[in-house]
Amino acid sequence: MPALFSLGVIVLSDAERLLAARSDLSRLLAACFYEPGPEFAEEKMFDAIVAAAKDIAPDLGAAARRLAAAFTADDLQTLLIDYTRLFLAPEGALAQPYGSVWLTGAQPLMQESTLDVIALYAEGGFELADDFRDLPDHIAAELEFLYTLIFREVQALRQGDADVAAAVGALRRRLLTEHLGRSIPPFATAMRAGAQTAFYRELATLTALFIEREDAIT
Repeated sequence: MPALFSLGVIVLSDAERLLAARSDLSRLLAACFYEPGPEFAEEKMFDAIVAAAKDIAPDLGAAARRLAAAFTADDLQTLLIDYTRLFLAPEGALAQPYGSVWLTGAQPLMQESTLDVIALYAEGGFELADDFRDLPDHIAAELEFLYTLIFREVQALRQGDADVAAAVGALRRRLLTEHLGRSIPPFATAMRAGAQTAFYRELATLTALFIEREDAIT
């Protein structure tokens, strides 16, 4: 009999618990690619990242603990400067956070890969928030889409709907095979090379490890 994990009145099987941890980690990593602010600490985001990561695999748990420690090593102003250099610098951002840059080598101006990911969003019923002011293939948006898809798999399994779980899983695999699984490795390499803070180097490592594991799931 499989072990069960109780969360209030909801009881999760081992498989559902793993899916829930994967969805949580995807959502939380997405948040790390927004501008760093005091809410990162106030909302105990890194405690949640460590909890989700260690439920997935020991190597992810270890990487998440390094990320949590690195966040406290520098003040927010230092992190903000590094964030700007890496992702926002108007001339030569060191690690542009757009899938199209790493898939095509072109500037992120609605390339074919960007249109492809928009089509995936539409197929999955995913809409970017009205206040999202960046391009659709920003890493945060793609990670949030991955979170949404894994979360829907959890729901479908909980409801015993194998057909929906399979359909959502197929869309998740396309997102990874066609987009995140291809763009994250070079993006993470650029982050590690360009970052001046341990936090962004560790964020690159954890994100790459997570996506590598997700991309291997059938």
